[in-house]
Amino acid sequence: MPRRSRLLAPVAATVVVIIAALMFAANFWTDYKWFNAVGFSTVFLTELWTRVLLFAVAALVMAIIVGASIFFAYRARPGVRPMSLEQQGLDRYRQSIDPHRKLFFWIAVGALALLAGAAAGGDWRAYLQFVNSVDFGTADPEFGMDVAFFAFTYPFLRILLGYLYAAVILAFIAAVIVHYLYGGVRLQNDSGQRATPAARVHLSVLLGVFVLLRAGSYWLDRYGLVFSERGYTFGASYTDVNAVSTALVILTVISVICAVLFFANIYFKNTMVPMASLGLLVLSAVLVGVAYPEIVQRFQVGPNEQRLESPYIERNIEFTREAYDIADAEVETYDATTELTPQELSAAADDIPSVRLADPSVVSQTFQQMQQVRGFYQFPDVLDVDRYPDADGNLIDTIVAVRELDGPPEDQDNWLNRHLIYTHGYGMVAAAGNLIDAEGRPVFTEYNIPPRGELSDVVGEYEPRIYYGREGADYVIVEAEQEYDYPLDAEEDTEDVPTLDDAVDASPSPSADEARVPADSEGGESPAAEESPAAEESPAAEESPAEGEEGGEGSTSQAYNNYAGDGGVQLSSFFDRVLYAIKYQEPNILLNSAISSDSRIIYERDPVERVEKVAPFLTTDSSPYPAVVDGRVQWIVDAYTTSDGYPYANRIDFTDAVTDTFTDGSAQQVGALPGNEVNYIRNSVKATVDAYDGTVTLYAWDEQDPVLQTWMGAFPGIMTSRDEMSEDLLDHVRYPDDLFKVQREIMREYHVTDASSYYGGQDFWSVPTDPTNETETSEPPYRQTIRYPGEEEPNFSLTSTFVPRGRENLAAFMAVNSNPNSDDYGQLRLLELPRSTVIFGPGQVQNAFDADADVREVLLPLEQSNAEVTRGNLLTLPFAEGLLYVEPLYVQAGGGGAASFPLLQQVMVGFGEEVAIGSNLQEALNNLFAEGEAPLEEGDTAPEEDEEPAEGGSGDENPNQELTDSLNEAVEAWEDAQESQDEADERLREALEAIEEQMNE
Repeated sequence: MPRRSRLLAPVAATVVVIIAALMFAANFWTDYKWFNAVGFSTVFLTELWTRVLLFAVAALVMAIIVGASIFFAYRARPGVRPMSLEQQGLDRYRQSIDPHRKLFFWIAVGALALLAGAAAGGDWRAYLQFVNSVDFGTADPEFGMDVAFFAFTYPFLRILLGYLYAAVILAFIAAVIVHYLYGGVRLQNDSGQRATPAARVHLSVLLGVFVLLRAGSYWLDRYGLVFSERGYTFGASYTDVNAVSTALVILTVISVICAVLFFANIYFKNTMVPMASLGLLVLSAVLVGVAYPEIVQRFQVGPNEQRLESPYIERNIEFTREAYDIADAEVETYDATTELTPQELSAAADDIPSVRLADPSVVSQTFQQMQQVRGFYQFPDVLDVDRYPDADGNLIDTIVAVRELDGPPEDQDNWLNRHLIYTHGYGMVAAAGNLIDAEGRPVFTEYNIPPRGELSDVVGEYEPRIYYGREGADYVIVEAEQEYDYPLDAEEDTEDVPTLDDAVDASPSPSADEARVPADSEGGESPAAEESPAAEESPAAEESPAEGEEGGEGSTSQAYNNYAGDGGVQLSSFFDRVLYAIKYQEPNILLNSAISSDSRIIYERDPVERVEKVAPFLTTDSSPYPAVVDGRVQWIVDAYTTSDGYPYANRIDFTDAVTDTFTDGSAQQVGALPGNEVNYIRNSVKATVDAYDGTVTLYAWDEQDPVLQTWMGAFPGIMTSRDEMSEDLLDHVRYPDDLFKVQREIMREYHVTDASSYYGGQDFWSVPTDPTNETETSEPPYRQTIRYPGEEEPNFSLTSTFVPRGRENLAAFMAVNSNPNSDDYGQLRLLELPRSTVIFGPGQVQNAFDADADVREVLLPLEQSNAEVTRGNLLTLPFAEGLLYVEPLYVQAGGGGAASFPLLQQVMVGFGEEVAIGSNLQEALNNLFAEGEAPLEEGDTAPEEDEEPAEGGSGDENPNQELTDSLNEAVEAWEDAQESQDEADERLREALEAIEEQMNE
């Protein structure tokens, strides 16, 4: 083989190693610089040194145990080996290995040590929890030990035992190989001696250590019974406590005895002693550890399961409810009235204006069309619901989003534009959740570039630039090239924006049949589509003049910006640029002459990823949301402390629990928990990420959480007390989505607190599938302001419903107070419906909508016009001592192209088994309750039935009759307006004057 060919492989291997080392070094050093820039270098260093410590200890232990075993096996080799075909065959291997045995020794020991160390480094979370554990203050009922032992100590002891197991087994295998290679162990021997005395002693000691570890494992397994899945429920069952626990104690004693016999073979030097010990161990494991518990389970527990398992079911219920923080949930039996009197209907009228009709998943398209401004801006598919005060200081549900930069235009998507020019989004966009304009468009309270609207008037000016968000390039470099800021002509493109001045009141339209039908593709576009901005317009294909400079004919004027914040990592030296060029494998970072020592590279821009990186022990919520706080746009990220080590608490798959129509739970990972399973969760941290400079602040929201206290001990100084949250920030805190979904999943079964009822399972519930969506995913929880029964004031809440398992009628309504300024924030409440009364569930109400003749009469012309009808969120809310369903209907011009978007045209309502439709909520309710009753007008009030007649009135007559007649006259006048406008106007004016006189009386 030519010399050049022989050198090729080593040289190639060396180059690969050098490149890998450079990549590792670049990633390591840039990570440190990032943590240092963000202010969380202690997290980086603590994790690093913990990994190094565990790596060193595990590698050293593995090297010592395996190395000592190999060394002793070699030293104990026989001086004279018997002549046999087997040994003659081994001589060739010995002659090949002996000259390089030290090299083989260090390679084998080193490789095993590296593998053990690398594996141990991944267990840094368990180690930090073990050494910093804080008591829960709750004792396990079986062993009397604090929950902290099972959550923090027990997992680490299992890990430690596992590494010792692996080291001893590998040492035993290595010893057998060396003894066999050098004649200490023989497969062929005329004398019958298969092993030399020294080999027997060596192997007996290793087996003795292994069995001793097994004894420790049996003893530790007793505590692991609190995680047993043998019984009817999760946790220690009757068989576990009365059979398995006893069996484990017996096996522990037998294992210790067997270990002693293995050690005694040092003196006996007889193969029969260890063989007998090994046989005893296996036999006892089968008979005592398997057969005995199985007999108890099958013949004692099986026929009497409900009676024997009841105490353990009670433990499971108690600990599960505590672990998921639903133990204090308020449960109320709710009769759910299905028929209303006029007085009850009038009393409930005050709640109508607060109902949020705007669906965050549907109006996203409207935001995109009316507020995108340029094609490279982007809004999320599902918007967020927050609260902002109006000009009078009243908090209203508000649909919010930030205008993020998706990237440069497609025809200009090069490295320079993507990473240095198009660096940030611009502005907050908000719309009132309960208002629309005359065309069915949302009413914007913050809009345009630069942003303006009622929101700005109320909260004041704020920094609108969005450098940190969920869209855009993975990194950008600022303070280099001039950055595109916003188009100066944006106001011209969005001049037709519906604002509060364009909002329509809740007065009913003349007829529900006269629905506005967007034109189809043949008949032209809808008025809204014609007046909306052209979403595809993009200035990027044209030359961009300097800031404030008008371009030539056909060009667009642009504004430019230079970043003035402290976000990102400063590229203070050429070496820094080299590191990032290697990290991103991008030579342009070195070649671009505009990048200087003042430039900053901004990366890890997703607020969720930033929080996960600075706090790797937390699990983040899937729905971060932006808010204007103290003059800045802040991303608010809810974060959880989780565990799978809470005794007796039922485990669930976090991914499955949080998956619904709008959330793909597969993106949610719970730390390093196996199978992504949890059985303990708390919303312990509220995190904020500044959209301009990326500042991350972690607020210890639940400072009493033992898991959070444990992590605060491991990473001191990274948490900020919740008392330091500004009032402005506190106003925008809300109850998190994923926690509510997890609690909802647990509440399906664990609303039942009686062991016998739980065993029967007849009262278990299910989360209904989303009836407005064709998939089989769960209905998402909805954010809305509701007046919970028994409360005087409405509160911002997160709500959901349950149906009985295997049925579709409504079983319960669940809500949680999401107003952080309320004393009842986080209070879970259940309205449990009587089982004897059938109340329509979401699926049944949706079917009733689709089957109702009046509803079909309205929908038919829409469908025949080639319009696309989209069902909005099906809201369920307490209303007039019952439960009201409200579902908006959006209509979009079929074939309208990119410029069309959904318009809210109709509202469907359901109460009891009755459904109706109207062009707005007020009219839909009038149609729902109109049969035989006076129509509902906003703000109507009615005297109680036992109220005394007005002075001068007859006690025999209905004191409210004149008011009722006036109301009916007003409705008739409104209907007649279509035939004779002038005459009807006069009649309407007279009727309204009569109403006013009656009300004044």
